[in-house]
Amino acid sequence: MTAAHPTGPLGGHLDDDDYPAYTMGRAAEILGTTQGFLRAIGEHRLITPLRSAGGHRRYSRYQLRMAARARELVDQGTPVEAACRIVILEDQLEGAQRINAEYRRASGSPNPPAAA
Repeated sequence: MTAAHPTGPLGGHLDDDDYPAYTMGRAAEILGTTQGFLRAIGEHRLITPLRSAGGHRRYSRYQLRMAARARELVDQGTPVEAACRIVILEDQLEGAQRINAEYRRASGSPNPPAAA
């Protein structure tokens, strides 16, 4: 086995943030929450787990980070639906900021234009 051609149960997905490697039970255990919480944030469309061939929910590391952030907000008293919306908006903002930074790098401009 070489680093360029990994084999095994994950087949080279060890560094893939989007690979659905975690079962619902394991995801709940990692997050210190219940499977019901994972179902609830799925119902509010925060995360949509992939399904195994047998129909079981599978979660990625990226989804677990999103779920963990929602759990923080819920633990602080935020309703689940609002927590999911907040996390979605935070994720969208981060993505937009990353794209803006890439545009600035590509244009050679280190600073964003000043607001009028």
